[in-house]
Amino acid sequence: MTQAQGPIVLELEPGTYYRCTCGKAATPFCDGAHQVTDCTPISFEVKEKQQVYLCNCGKTANAPFCDGSCAK
Repeated sequence: MTQAQGPIVLELEPGTYYRCTCGKAATPFCDGAHQVTDCTPISFEVKEKQQVYLCNCGKTANAPFCDGSCAK
């Protein structure tokens, strides 16, 4: 997944989320479009309302979260 530079910054409510890895979803989250690919979404849990930084370059070692790899 290679897209625009910098992370996707979102304020998320508590819950379980599924980060799209195929690049076909209309949002950063899985909408089932990957079913025509070999990709699998990355699940993650937010325990309390918080701002998150989702990787948008595919280089992070901490998927789905940005670790600054795109700036290196």
